[in-house]
Amino acid sequence: MSLSVRRLALAALFVLGLIYCARSSREVSLSVRVLDAGTGQPTPVRVLLRDSDGNTPRVTGALTVSESALPIPDAAIPVMYGRYDRAEGYLLQPDGSFYVDGSFEAQLPPGSYSLKLSKGYEFVAQTVQLDLNPGESLSRQYELERWIDMPGRGWYSGDDHIHLRRSPRDDPAILRWAAAEDVHVAHLLQMGDFWATYYSQYAWGSRGRYREGDYILSSGQEGPRTPEIGHTISLGAEEFVRFRDDYYDYGRVFDQVHELGGITGFAHQAMTFHGYRGMTLNVLRGKVDFLEVMQFCPKEGPLALKHYYHFLDLGYRLTALGGSDFPWCGRGPRFGLEEGCSQIGDARFYAYTGDSFSFDHWLQGVKAGRTFVTSGPMLELTVDDQLPGATLDVESGTGIKISAKAYGQASQIPLRQLEIVGHSQTLKKVSAGEPGQSEELLSIEMELPVQRGIWVAARADAAHTQVAHTTPVYVGVNGAGFHNPATAEHYLELCRSYLKELEEDLVQPGERRDNQSFRHKENLERQIVETRAALRNLASRLDGD
Repeated sequence: MSLSVRRLALAALFVLGLIYCARSSREVSLSVRVLDAGTGQPTPVRVLLRDSDGNTPRVTGALTVSESALPIPDAAIPVMYGRYDRAEGYLLQPDGSFYVDGSFEAQLPPGSYSLKLSKGYEFVAQTVQLDLNPGESLSRQYELERWIDMPGRGWYSGDDHIHLRRSPRDDPAILRWAAAEDVHVAHLLQMGDFWATYYSQYAWGSRGRYREGDYILSSGQEGPRTPEIGHTISLGAEEFVRFRDDYYDYGRVFDQVHELGGITGFAHQAMTFHGYRGMTLNVLRGKVDFLEVMQFCPKEGPLALKHYYHFLDLGYRLTALGGSDFPWCGRGPRFGLEEGCSQIGDARFYAYTGDSFSFDHWLQGVKAGRTFVTSGPMLELTVDDQLPGATLDVESGTGIKISAKAYGQASQIPLRQLEIVGHSQTLKKVSAGEPGQSEELLSIEMELPVQRGIWVAARADAAHTQVAHTTPVYVGVNGAGFHNPATAEHYLELCRSYLKELEEDLVQPGERRDNQSFRHKENLERQIVETRAALRNLASRLDGD
């Protein structure tokens, strides 16, 4: 090291020392403890601390002098994160918030501060003002109250799309991040492309799960993922499945995941990376279990239903799932909001397990389609007392009884409207301003005479970006399916056009490094031939129904 560099380093350290001493002489001790009001016990929470100028804790470089950044409390739970395994974040979230396991202490300059405490969607967030006076210490205890208890109703939340690499040593910290967002089943996805894999998971199946109380981490995968036919997700399998030499044969991966006890589907609402093409290839061949319909990544989000309704109307069962795609996506300026960042569980789904909660029971609920997705409101739907995912068969002219409720919280998730949707159309709608309805509870009871099959779902809207949607109940009549005859030909033609798109792409492949479909042209052409045969069979069957 040259003399000038040494002098510069010593000078910087000297300045840091002066600043530290100056700060230490006037700092005030703040001690905060947060309890779950229902249990009276400390609980993991998300904390956002700001001074009167809007400054938050920030990570600064070793020789960087920053008087505006607030210090990071020692209790902040450390997890490294970043896109494609890059170390882009540590300890703090992009907005400067941090997670603690029920308490923290901070040494702060005197002044006025804003303290926000939150824990997912079922707890009422609190924002309080604190005045720290010179020479004093301040100790506060807060209780976070539930406005609704979904586990008490048998429903447990999940995020199907989190990217954090981990070893067993990381599990306790990552689990507390999930618990601080009240995500009961957090799926950590090992992600791959044609070239490599990222976000390594140390084990799969039961060996790759970690549980404390009612919170579980579980390994999953996002792959295959290509720009030509979309990104896929598989959950619950006993092993990671990857065929690099046959990378564009998604169906082969899906078949293997099913043999290993897992479920398969498409990410990003199939809106990006031409996921709708991959959906066409694989839904029509009976290989797809779910679609991730709730997420903030595509500009159409958080709830994009175009491709979901497409395949439901053609008579295919598809379970609705949701996930954050942390650390990529989130609320923010793209959705007309001044603030917002990538956040675990900001898009999530609930699965019904009944009285017993375990990963196996929870996965059974998902496989059965007993789910709804949400970015805020809570939903209930029954059709003839059956939950979402159920299949009914009734006689022509029978009246089916539909019951739906949406739950919100006036200051945090103020409801606007609740809809019953059947075959992509609104069958009945109520709004918060109507008699008997409110911002905290909307309800619909109706009887629908059915002459032919139909799928029925519920949807709720609250404040901006706060929406929810159930998986449908599938109603057949006299043994026939539930497809929509009014849209069938349109959607069949769309499928044909998507296959044609893919064929044109194979003739003129893209120039990006991850455009590798030309390497698998023969296999993709085989899949297209199989899908066209499935389309012909489907068209014939729908005509018969």
